[in-house]
Amino acid sequence: MKIVVFGGSPKGDVSVTRQYVLFLEKAFPQHQFVVVHAAQQVGKLEKDAVAFDAVIDEVRSADGVIWAFPLYILLVSSQYKRFIELIAARDAGSAFSGKHAATLSTSINYHDWSAHAYMRSVCEDLGMRYAGFYSAHMDDLTREPERRRLAAFAEDFFTSIAGGLSYPRLSAALPVQAAPAYQAAAPQLPVDARGRKVVILTDAVDGQANLNAMVARMAAACGDAARVVNLHDLDIKGGCQGCLRCGAAYQCAYTGKDGYIDFYNSVLVPADVIIFAGALVCRQLSWKWREFFDRSFFNTHTPSLVGKQMAFLVSGPLSLLPELRETYEAWVELQQSNLVAFVSDEEPGALDAVLDQLAARTIRLSEAAFVRPRTFLGIAGMKIFRDDIWSQLKVVFRADHKAYKARGFYDFPQRKVGTRIVMALAHFVTGLPGIRSQFPSMIRTQMIAPTHRAALRGMT
Repeated sequence: MKIVVFGGSPKGDVSVTRQYVLFLEKAFPQHQFVVVHAAQQVGKLEKDAVAFDAVIDEVRSADGVIWAFPLYILLVSSQYKRFIELIAARDAGSAFSGKHAATLSTSINYHDWSAHAYMRSVCEDLGMRYAGFYSAHMDDLTREPERRRLAAFAEDFFTSIAGGLSYPRLSAALPVQAAPAYQAAAPQLPVDARGRKVVILTDAVDGQANLNAMVARMAAACGDAARVVNLHDLDIKGGCQGCLRCGAAYQCAYTGKDGYIDFYNSVLVPADVIIFAGALVCRQLSWKWREFFDRSFFNTHTPSLVGKQMAFLVSGPLSLLPELRETYEAWVELQQSNLVAFVSDEEPGALDAVLDQLAARTIRLSEAAFVRPRTFLGIAGMKIFRDDIWSQLKVVFRADHKAYKARGFYDFPQRKVGTRIVMALAHFVTGLPGIRSQFPSMIRTQMIAPTHRAALRGMT
């Protein structure tokens, strides 16, 4: 069989993901693997139509496609996203239609499922037969049982191709027609921002009428407090290269070479409210947004926008993309900020009022310094980062390690000696036959006792 592998790392052959593909090549020499470093070569593929067409011709003659990528900020890299958008923009999807596809990622397993859900949707939109995903921890390949598991996954993929197996579509098909036009009216009065700083970030371009109108209305509703910044106007030389130079002291390879870091630190960090406004392109915010979020990794895994009020204005069928919403919910929680709302243009008739209310609400919540309690998305993510940085990644991410110690992120339960002693004693006592028989009736009242006393105190 001929298998085309699209590499999603800007590092190409020296990426961890590439080693997993190399293992498959050695484990299955009877198959031909054609590796295309799509993320690394995207600049050339965008400028050179002949090179791009040659890649698409490889797909046409292939039996299957493996999309292999590292996770960046909760998704694929901006370079990989750009390549996916090129396929759509150049109407090359027919080459993929009917081909079997699988996805392979490497990461530390935080929010990997949403990246695979996104790639599954991309495959299904291309008419591919999506056979499944494999999410590897970055060092799994060093363990023999994990190598056997990866080989079993690949064998199942090859068997699916040979048998011509079909798979049901799991993602909702997106509407072909655009949302109705949104004509923004001028707000009666802008909100009183009371000294709060509002930054509206957008990647809007000419022709995106609804997105431009949403940004204009939001800016007008926030009045003089709002600063609108278009990502296309920022001095960004390129996407994150995955070089990990930032790990030691938050120093990026681009430091001093473009204006991104200075903009981030001088405009976003002092802001009280940040509004992200973008149009959906291939089921996600555009590659330009991916570039913006990926480059924020110069802060590595340390929250850098703590306590902000954040909202997303999205032009496109947002209600059909729960994975997208959850991706950015997770990012906001990891920043220890507050997600106020997602707003889309799916119901343009109500947008004026919704945007005016959003402006007022973000200012009100900022004054109250309100941040919603974290959910599984933020709690689980921080525990994964905490454990991996404490154990095997502190050598690379020295800045994270220092920050986590200073901020009390290393809150391992085994360090809470007092709690461990009390729980050990309680575990012993409640295991005694006489107490154990009474435990179900006792726990009903004892479980609520502390919170009941707190409830009765009210705000005192």
